[in-house]
Formats: sequence, structure tokens, C-alpha cells
Amino acid sequence: MNQLLTSCPICQGELTVTRVYCRSCDTTIEGRFKPGPFAELTAEQQAFVEAFVRCEGKFTRLEGELGLSYPTLRGRLHDAIRAMGYEPGGGEPSGLTEDERREVLARLDDGRIDAEEAMRLLQGGEM
Repeated sequence: MNQLLTSCPICQGELTVTRVYCRSCDTTIEGRFKPGPFAELTAEQQAFVEAFVRCEGKFTRLEGELGLSYPTLRGRLHDAIRAMGYEPGGGEPSGLTEDERREVLARLDDGRIDAEEAMRLLQGGEM
């Protein structure tokens, strides 16, 4: 079965679901339906959220299953949270762009900075 599209492949405009169908009883319902926040996630983000749930949110299990470091996993979780329209931690945004946040996490992952420096940068320190 195909994934539900949320944007038009021609113009990238937002698509509206207008019909749903039940194969069991042959019922069709028409109207305007919102697909929900998970539909906003990319395929990669959906796979991450599925793994996160399967691992019960335990980062140590995720590290083993996905072969990724804690900072990378945390960054992916934050990316998925933002894609769903929320701000991680519910606090004020740091003012960093997505690329800057990813750069900080990459530097932490590579050992170029320590966790304390990464936190300072992520909380709004200058790069």
C-alpha cells in the first residue's frame, strides 16, 4: 500500500484527503480529513519514531539497534518533534538554524567539542 501524500508532487502545495474507503464493507466516506501530525514526518523520521517506540524510548537500545550515537539519536528525535510542529522540551527556541544544530551535534559526535560546550551552543551560545 502506498504512503499517504501530504504535499502535491507537482507544485508542493498541501494536499487534502477528501475520501476514505473500507474494503471490508465497501463503505466510502467523503469530506475533508486531516491526516494528523505523523503524516508530516519524512519516511526516515517515521522509521526513527517506529524504532523509538519499539525500543520503548530507551536510547541505549536505540544505539544498539540503529548503530548511532546518543547525540545523533537525540538530534533525530528533535528533528521529528519539530516536524510534528512542536519544540523539543517546550522551552524557548535556541535561535540556531537546523543546519547549525546539526553541526553542533556532529562536532559533539566527532569529539571536537564536549557535552558542556555542545549544551552552551545549543542553548544560544555563539558558534
